[in-house]
Parts: sequence; structure tokens; C-alpha cells
Amino acid sequence: MKALNERLRIVEKHVNSDNIKIMIIGLGSVGTYLLDYLISRNDKAISVVVVGRNYAKMEQNVNIVRVAGTIREVNKSQIEIEADVDLNDIDSITKAIEKHEPDFIVNSSRAYPGLKYGSISWANVRAYGIWSPLSIRFTKNIMEACEKADTNAIVINTSYSDAVIPWLKSAGKAYPDFGSGNLNHLVPRIRYAVADILGIKDFWNVKVSFAAGHFHDVCISKEGQTEGVELPLKVYYRDELKDIDQNEIFSRCKISMPVDAQRNMMNASSNYQIISAIIETIRTGKDKKIFSPGVFGEIGGYPVIVGYRYGSIDTWIDESDFSYEEMNKADRTSMYLDGIEDVRDGKLIYTDELIEKAQNAFGTTLPKEVPYDKIEETAKFIIDEIINPQLEKRK
Repeated sequence: MKALNERLRIVEKHVNSDNIKIMIIGLGSVGTYLLDYLISRNDKAISVVVVGRNYAKMEQNVNIVRVAGTIREVNKSQIEIEADVDLNDIDSITKAIEKHEPDFIVNSSRAYPGLKYGSISWANVRAYGIWSPLSIRFTKNIMEACEKADTNAIVINTSYSDAVIPWLKSAGKAYPDFGSGNLNHLVPRIRYAVADILGIKDFWNVKVSFAAGHFHDVCISKEGQTEGVELPLKVYYRDELKDIDQNEIFSRCKISMPVDAQRNMMNASSNYQIISAIIETIRTGKDKKIFSPGVFGEIGGYPVIVGYRYGSIDTWIDESDFSYEEMNKADRTSMYLDGIEDVRDGKLIYTDELIEKAQNAFGTTLPKEVPYDKIEETAKFIIDEIINPQLEKRK
């Protein structure tokens, strides 16, 4: 695939000519929420193609979104359905990408649909990294298809990007440009917490600089604490730096949330924010700050600027408050707690602690390392030896 900044310049031309096409791969709850948010922009320059296997199911989801948007008088987007695309078949995905030539591709597919992996892992092993082979399973196929199609699209991944994107990069494979969700779910909680501490109502004037891996998104959101880890965090109100103890902030980030598919509103919103930031930066010339896990193939999550520098549209990690080294150290600490010791040379390496916990909780032994060519085998092992037995126990 072409370099990201080269693809951004091609997307820039399409944005300026009011001809923006967004492809959503997988129209489950994340994809359907995202479709709703996109058509609610009421932007006739945007068209959307939804890609999946089951035409009838996708048609139902498209119809409810399209009709609901029209009731609100916010739908000016054209929506197409591309069915019979098998995510296990790289050629099938490639043909869909070549046919529609999207500017953005959002992978919202799941290898095991309808299950929140955390409902199994958090109570038992207190780590989400165990599911990485499942999270990468379709992502790697989509990225191989993107490579074969030589797409100019900006690619966004929704599933455990903190480890999935660097895994692909370390294997020398094409990898998504951005990850959605995870880190991005925590930043709004921080803004609300700071507003509460300061006693102000205009929480939108609270700005955050923050970096963390997936473990801390979950731990802080569920428990309001960091397991004793100091994280790179600065908060501003009306551009004034505020000296607030981060533990006090994080303690107020524990807020009640649904545990079913409604939670995917956040992931869909994160996808939307990335797409919107690129479009609005091109249209206005103003920088936008987003938060993205796995961005540029980096482990964990980082603050990112979408803006213009050196005379052209670009994206880069924001080091205005913290150095890359500081953020990378915090991210790696966070990912270790999530069961990921490292991602290097095309291999995902589990921590010894996770392997021991999985053995105790599930009676099965994870491999220490998962090479790229063992992804499918390991994903099947996890489904057969962990997921299916745990679901059977729930019956």
C-alpha cells in the first residue's frame, strides 16, 4: 500500500470535490451505529457502502437507519449494499474494494460475533490480550485484500488495535492506519471527571492529553483506579493547565454503563471521530486532535494530530505534553497488564502471568508465542478450548 500521507492527499482531492466514499465492513452493532452517525452528518458528499455476507440482514439494518435519518431530515447520503463477501476469502474482499474504490475503510467485523469477550476474560484472568488471535483474524485478511487492491483508502480497525495493528506491522504486512475505541472511550470520562472536580458545566472546554493501553481503559472505567501505575495525563480548562491529582480524576471515571451491544455506540463514535477529523481538517485547514490505539503500528494508544505540516495534509503523534518515549513506556506497562508481553518479529508474546491465569481459570495452556502463521490455528484453539466451554457453562 502507498504511504499514509500519500493516501491522505488522494482522499483530500475527493473531499474537496465532494465525492467521499466510506466502506463499512461488517454491519453488526458497531457498523450500524456508525452508519447512523455518518448519515446524520447530512452531507451529500458522503456515500456509504456496507459490506458483508448476508444481504437480507444488512438490508434490514440499512433500511432502519435510512428511514430513521429521513424522519429526522438528516439523510442526504447514498447507501449501497455489497453482499456475499466472505471475510475468510481474501479475493472476495479484494473485489469489493476494487469495485467501490473507497476513501475510508472501517473494519467492524468480529471473528466471534455476538459475544463480549470481556464477559469471559475480565472476571477470570483480568486481561483482554488473550483474545488477540481472534481480533486479528479478519483484520489480516482485510489488510491483505487492501494490499492486493492497492487501495488509496484510509483504513480504521475496531478490534483490539493496541496489539493487532503492531502485530501486523511487525510481521511486515500491510496494517490499518488507525485503531478506534479503547483509549478513546476513557478520554470523555476524564473530561467529565475534571468538570465535576472543578465544579464547571462547560465540560467541552476541558482538554485532555493522555496515553494508555487497553488494560487501563477497562480498569479505570470499571474500577476507577490504575493498579498503581502513573500514567501520562495532563488536563486543561480553557487552555489553562490544571494541577489535579490523577488518582482523583480516575476515581471519578467509574461510571455506570450498559454491558450489552449498546456499548458499541462508543466504538462507532470513535470510528466516526477519526473520519470526521480528517474530513474537517481538509475542509477547514484546522488541526484536530484524536486518540487512537495502535496508530502507525505502535503498541498501546496515543494522542494524534490530524493537520497540515510541511505544506500538506498529515498525521502525527502529539508530543506537545509528553515525549513518545514516556507514552510508549506507559503503553507497554498497560499492555503487559493486559497479558501482552510484547509484539515483535511477527509474533504476539503472552505474559507468563496470563498463561498461568488461563491455566487456572480455564484448564488450558496458551502458547507463549503466537507467530503470524499460527493465528488461525490459535484462534480456533481459543474458541474450542475457552470460549465454547465457558458458553456451555452459562446454559
